[in-house]
Amino acid sequence: MELATARLRLDALHPGDAVALFAYRADPQVSRYQGWRPGSVDEARQFIERQRAVVFGTPDSWFQFAIRPRGSVELAGDLGLHFVDGDTVELGISLAPSWQGKWLAAEALAAVLGLAFDEMGRHRAFASVDPRNAPCTRLLVGLGMRKEAHFRESFREGDAWADDAIYAMLAREWRARGGG
Repeated sequence: MELATARLRLDALHPGDAVALFAYRADPQVSRYQGWRPGSVDEARQFIERQRAVVFGTPDSWFQFAIRPRGSVELAGDLGLHFVDGDTVELGISLAPSWQGKWLAAEALAAVLGLAFDEMGRHRAFASVDPRNAPCTRLLVGLGMRKEAHFRESFREGDAWADDAIYAMLAREWRARGGG
């Protein structure tokens, strides 16, 4: 599966992406709000290898898109699409620090929302975000997602408890906004 936007190409992660994936996913500034932090380049490589076996669209599976500048093989980030069931998808995104603040995340997420709603006919998309991650919350709201829930101390983060907020959008809300 591959998507293209004005500035980006979203495609599958490749074994050659392991070093870059590890570099930004293990960066404390990036990983502090993430559910997965690779412990080594080899662990990142194994993750990529497992992704190669994922059949796009299979219920209860995650497909991890590589986010690349259009015309480049450089890995700027990754975007996970979780096919919860036949109607609902979950989104998750990470960008390398050098690519943050350039509206690439909004562009990538809009492309994947368009895919989910317009091409795949999904009914609902949501994202789970640590409410302390203000840039991500602004990003989701800017895309038209609304806050549906705030779960207090709902998961462990090391030795402490952390909150989780859910932002969501329905296909009809996406269409009412004119898509991306």
